[in-house]
Amino acid sequence: MKKTDKSLEKPLKWYHYMAGFFAGAFLTNAVPHFVNGVSGNAFPSPFANPPGQGLSSPLINVLWALFNMLAGYLLFRVSKINSKSKLALLIFFLGVILISIMSSIVFVAKAK
Repeated sequence: MKKTDKSLEKPLKWYHYMAGFFAGAFLTNAVPHFVNGVSGNAFPSPFANPPGQGLSSPLINVLWALFNMLAGYLLFRVSKINSKSKLALLIFFLGVILISIMSSIVFVAKAK
């Protein structure tokens, strides 16, 4: 009897979904820090004074973005997300959506 692709796939565990969620969050968080950093703009980071509210140098933001990209990539690999797992993709994009909304609320004060 021939095994199908479905029978060869191992079901994802809860930690795969958690890794996918945080992969989406880390990868999305990298975007504003990287864009502002390579554009030469100061931007809030966890290393500013006060953390998350003060402005960090462009170099700090690029380094923070690169860390976020690395963490997001590693978590994405751990999550085993693929196009066949609709739930895993949904959870990944929930991480993207959540951090996007949170960032838009937190960083609105930077414009003022």
